[in-house]
Amino acid sequence: MADLTGKKVLALASQGLEQIELTSPREALEGAGATVTLASPDGKEFQGMEGDWEKKDFFTPELKVSEAKAEDYDALLLPGGTLNADAMRLNKDARALVRAFLDAEKPVAAICHAPWLLIDSGVVEGRTLTSYESIAPDLKNAGANWVDQEVAIDGTLVTSRNPSDLEAFNAAIIEKLA
Repeated sequence: MADLTGKKVLALASQGLEQIELTSPREALEGAGATVTLASPDGKEFQGMEGDWEKKDFFTPELKVSEAKAEDYDALLLPGGTLNADAMRLNKDARALVRAFLDAEKPVAAICHAPWLLIDSGVVEGRTLTSYESIAPDLKNAGANWVDQEVAIDGTLVTSRNPSDLEAFNAAIIEKLA
């Protein structure tokens, strides 16, 4: 396994987060030695979900999305969840962070519905991505090449479809960050 000691990852999440899409990558990254910092739009506690319907655990972010700076981190993690992803795509600071990470050629990892934020950040045209199947038309309409596979890697951008792809998603993030 890669040694990510000293690497810092920023995770963006909010109410309606698909919990396992944050906790599984965070555990994998921390297990490899990275530090993961959680930011939410308002910096307030929020609740994770399982499949958009079952309420799960509460999470307390370390900072607001508006306080985060790409230069302070080595990678960006974007978990899904329909409500979370829809809120994030509307957040101008989250969109600016996505662009800043990609402009700096730092890894950006998005799973499930999180590519909505990539679309609204204006970074998908001409790129190959995957996502939850219902997001495929949105990605195609935004000019992306959508593929149905567990992980799609395009430069520093890593995308996956859903929680069943987490093992491959986590491995791809760690490999990119190493």
